[in-house]
Amino acid sequence: MLKLYAMFLTLIFLVQLVSAILGFVFINETKDSFKNNYENALKQYNSTGDYRSNAVDKIQNTLHCCGITDYRDWTDTDYYSENGFPESCCKLQDCSPQRDADKVNDELFGIYEAYCLSLAITNNPYDIV
Repeated sequence: MLKLYAMFLTLIFLVQLVSAILGFVFINETKDSFKNNYENALKQYNSTGDYRSNAVDKIQNTLHCCGITDYRDWTDTDYYSENGFPESCCKLQDCSPQRDADKVNDELFGIYEAYCLSLAITNNPYDIV
């Protein structure tokens, strides 16, 4: 029984070791994939509540950021040309979508701006190897 337990623990350790190595090796592919999917979600964003728009809103609300690298990413979207920035970009609680860049999230943490892409990747505890 003790040998079975030791084999089980060894197997779990090996699986974790392989997962950590694969995560380290493929981290750039993961970042690129996340960035491409997030760019597509911004381009297809609408306020009707489809799953992509809800995901973008949730990321921006949770991380207090706006856009992929900053709020200027929204200026290339159809949504911005019609409505301005989405509500999830607002610094204030009850602001309406608008084009005023002073009222969107662009908080600073130390020297680095809080970009959604980098925040989403670094705030994920499973990404740390």
